[in-house]
Amino acid sequence: MSKATGRPQTRYVCQSCGESFLRWEGQCRACSAWNSLVETQVRSTPRAVRAASAVRPAAAASGPMPRTLGEVGEPDQPRLTVGIAELDRVLGGGLVPGSLVLVGGEPGIGKSTLLLQAAAGVARSAGPLSVLYATGEESVAQVRLRADRLGLLEGAAGGIRVLAESAIDRVAEIALAEPPALLVIDSVQTATIDDLDGPAGSVGQVRGAALRLMELAKPEGIAVVLVGHVTKDGSIAGPKTLEHLVDAVLTLEGERYAAIRLLRASKNRFGSTEEVGVFEMGEHGLAEVADPARAFLAEHDGPAPGSVIAPTLEGSRPLLVEVQALVAPGPGGTPRRTASGVDVNRVALLVAVLARRAGIGLATHDIYVNLAGGLSVDEPALDLPLALALASSLRDRPIRPGTVAIGEVGLLGELRSVTGLERRLREAARLGFDRAIVPRPSRSGSVGEVPGLEIVAVGSLREAIDAAFAPPRTGSAGTPGDVVAGDRAVAAGPARC
Repeated sequence: MSKATGRPQTRYVCQSCGESFLRWEGQCRACSAWNSLVETQVRSTPRAVRAASAVRPAAAASGPMPRTLGEVGEPDQPRLTVGIAELDRVLGGGLVPGSLVLVGGEPGIGKSTLLLQAAAGVARSAGPLSVLYATGEESVAQVRLRADRLGLLEGAAGGIRVLAESAIDRVAEIALAEPPALLVIDSVQTATIDDLDGPAGSVGQVRGAALRLMELAKPEGIAVVLVGHVTKDGSIAGPKTLEHLVDAVLTLEGERYAAIRLLRASKNRFGSTEEVGVFEMGEHGLAEVADPARAFLAEHDGPAPGSVIAPTLEGSRPLLVEVQALVAPGPGGTPRRTASGVDVNRVALLVAVLARRAGIGLATHDIYVNLAGGLSVDEPALDLPLALALASSLRDRPIRPGTVAIGEVGLLGELRSVTGLERRLREAARLGFDRAIVPRPSRSGSVGEVPGLEIVAVGSLREAIDAAFAPPRTGSAGTPGDVVAGDRAVAAGPARC
């Protein structure tokens, strides 16, 4: 390969120290890091060009010149709305022209279905031929069959251009000939670059494909959406630099054999990463859930031991989720600790606090914890509902019906307040709950009133357990903690073990 032509060469660059090598090696000889060499394109510049650029005056330099922020106007192109409210919500209002969005998820979770529905929504709003759908995994006929099953062939959605091609250079050539508003690559693991020798899905090919698409999207103002598969540990396959190159990383979660799907943003340069979209997989694809706050509440014939309702907060949206716990005597040896949807280390911490601060010993019991609906929550506000569910299962006594609980539990057994408390409680009242166990506010704060909801403010985990199992109030006293109902605040006696 001649250096005078300036054609791209490939080197294997260590992602830890930056040293480059001609061949791939399992261990970097410079820093001794394992599996850190990534195939990277290197463009060689002729010596005469380098010499000329060294003596060129700064004023004659080509390329864009720096400008002040005050001189930069607002973007000319508005956001590209997808037409799916839940997806637009997670994106921050729609797709930004010239952005790269990576959508990841397990096989069969619904990634291609969601993006085909999104492509149909863009085609309806931006007009036919405004979407280019490039697939390296399916044929054009297979994509049409899926679109027909989803009912997307009618109207402008039938004008989506479909290309069965995995070569990114060919896809970029077609996109430049007639620039679309949206370009979908399904998937980036099947994309290839002609200048690289590695197979499709290798680290070098995935990173090179993302760089080439970024060079296409930014100048032309094309919104590019990449589909990415996940590995066994749940992370998106490919180099970590792939997530750094794109502007947004969306993850579609949920149990494959369940109906509920959750769409989260782990990175978003143009919006919040705290929003969540709730979908339901049906016969005609992914449908938006009309009332997401009620989607994660399981149906019971009556009160069940080990079940507590917790009002969580996903971004600006409150969701009510059922926390389920099962405590059973262990057969001996090391007891089992199994958790689905919550951190198992947090469960172990709460078990220790319950034993030390509330007199509820669970050290020799097997413990199983689950969040109904397949939701995963990592906020500490779930501590109190989880602790109450464990105590309820151990005693085989249900929590008083119509009760929700929320609060963070400290190592000393104290309860700490959580953000967005009033918003959570108002959503609980809207769904028909009439009692809430919350942390007692500090001296400078207060618990706001929520119509139709009796608020029981407690200061410790022991008081919260007493309040959860207390019978319905017949008078103004008898419930541990401070009861706030309307304009009344009743302070009860000391808590009992």
